[in-house]
Amino acid sequence: MFWAISGIVVGLILLVWGGEWLVRGAERLALTLRISPLVIGLTVVAFGTSAPELAVTVQSAVLETEVGIGNVIGSNIFNVLFILGISAIVAPLVVSQDLIRRDVPIMIACSALVYWACWDGVWSRLNGGLAFLGLMIYTWYIVVASRRATATDVGESPANQTLRPRYAIFQNLMLAVVGLGLLVLGANWLVDGAVFIARALQVSELVIGLTIVAAGTSLPEVMTSVIASFRGQREIAVGNIVGSNIFNLLCVMGLAGLVSPKPLTISTAALQFDFPVMLVVAVACLPIFLTGRIARWEGLVFLLYYVVYVVYMIVDQTGHAAKSSFEWLFFLFIIPLSVITLIVSFAVTPKLSRDSSR
Repeated sequence: MFWAISGIVVGLILLVWGGEWLVRGAERLALTLRISPLVIGLTVVAFGTSAPELAVTVQSAVLETEVGIGNVIGSNIFNVLFILGISAIVAPLVVSQDLIRRDVPIMIACSALVYWACWDGVWSRLNGGLAFLGLMIYTWYIVVASRRATATDVGESPANQTLRPRYAIFQNLMLAVVGLGLLVLGANWLVDGAVFIARALQVSELVIGLTIVAAGTSLPEVMTSVIASFRGQREIAVGNIVGSNIFNLLCVMGLAGLVSPKPLTISTAALQFDFPVMLVVAVACLPIFLTGRIARWEGLVFLLYYVVYVVYMIVDQTGHAAKSSFEWLFFLFIIPLSVITLIVSFAVTPKLSRDSSR
């Protein structure tokens, strides 16, 4: 028990250090490479913090299990509802117009296309190859577009070239890589310690899987986005979430389909519940992001949704008698709350536009 508690404490320390170094390195790397912090959040930070999901999903694909597919779906839901909610509570998040016009629609389209591709109950090698090709095209497009926009703003001159020596690029990249390594190591230690204590307290394997393990692979995203919010790098905080979801759908799912010995089987339960929830969560981002910011109360709403999702999963998996009552709660409370949230978000959009134009 002592070693488990020590692992949790050390894991938390490593998560804080790793998140701080990753955000600092990414921030400086963006300036050095003439790329906006949003693009760094969408690529370097997002792809790096999704490494645990990639490892878990690819390993499960090789073993021909469905754990990896569930991990991708659960992580995407967790990223938006929990991480974005926590980050907005820490500090209201500013949403870039590029993110609204380009990246959120891409995230929605990827969610819908992956859901459609899985509709027949399998995820084939062809699906995986097309998804991975989509990731390469997306990454190339946003990096080139960002560099062109930045070059137009600051100009290309010998003086500008001297401001970004190669050693600075390497130094900042290594800082981000070391920070990412600490994040992954800290997440592993924290999860191992928490699982050991949960088992010692006779908590069921189901609850452990739905909470500790599911959230564990997303701990790097949690710390990175929260620390980015503290440091005022809110474009990195939001870009990390959207980029991670796109990476999970295109790269993680893509590689899973490519390395699996045979097409991966998608359960009926996932198609009927988890995939639709993932798609709805992605779509819900757009009207809220249209205001140009994510307020603290909207972050609280996201967190409430995640609590409801987890509770429903536990009730459903255990076959508890409260399932029917919970479904009535969903229709009588959650859906009206969602409609009210969207109406309020649209209502405050004109006011924010007027304020920003002054």
